[in-house]
Amino acid sequence: MEIVVVIIMLLVSLGFLLKLSTLARYGRIGVATVAALFLFATYDAATGQSKTQIADWLTQPELMLDSSILLTVDVALQLCFCVLAAKELTSPLRRAKRWALAACRYVPGILIFPVLFAALTELVFSLPGTDFALLGNASAVVVLMLTPLLAAAIKWLLPEEDIRIELIFMLNLIIAALGIVATVNGRTAATGTNAVDLTALLAVTALLLAGTVGGIVCHKILTAKKIAKL
Repeated sequence: MEIVVVIIMLLVSLGFLLKLSTLARYGRIGVATVAALFLFATYDAATGQSKTQIADWLTQPELMLDSSILLTVDVALQLCFCVLAAKELTSPLRRAKRWALAACRYVPGILIFPVLFAALTELVFSLPGTDFALLGNASAVVVLMLTPLLAAAIKWLLPEEDIRIELIFMLNLIIAALGIVATVNGRTAATGTNAVDLTALLAVTALLLAGTVGGIVCHKILTAKKIAKL
């Protein structure tokens, strides 16, 4: 279970840096400042945690279900950003979509803050006897200085913005899938059965076909309207 959570944390961190790479220099510094202030404000709470308490949290199904809601909201925001940013690369956006893209672009994400808190807690466990205030302040300074540099390095390594947007999209799909694994937490949602419910199968098939046909029809109508305008 801990391994799944660690993988999610690493993917969230990578997605966070990839998203920062789509911002301008001052935008990256601003978001890094928010993250650093968060660490500075919460190091007191991080020092009051214990490994036993955290392990107990990870085995509580109710808490994991609540965390999955947070994860779903964050993934939805990131996917919305990816869709709007990709569309902006091909055609101008309307005012409402531009505002939505700006909001999604400059919101660093929800999950990055629990990840930073967990990293600070792990740092406190790894360095017993060290002054807690020193650890908190040093962590905030490191995040403030290192985050913009890493984002700039990613932008230098991957100058094509569309590729970075695709990576953010795929990372969040993986995070969503791992979130389901973490939520289940060793439990199955239903008892296994060898029987096939033909009614349910036909209903799902009909729903998929209806959605596919509806999508094709809408696409053709919109394409015809664009051609007519030309």
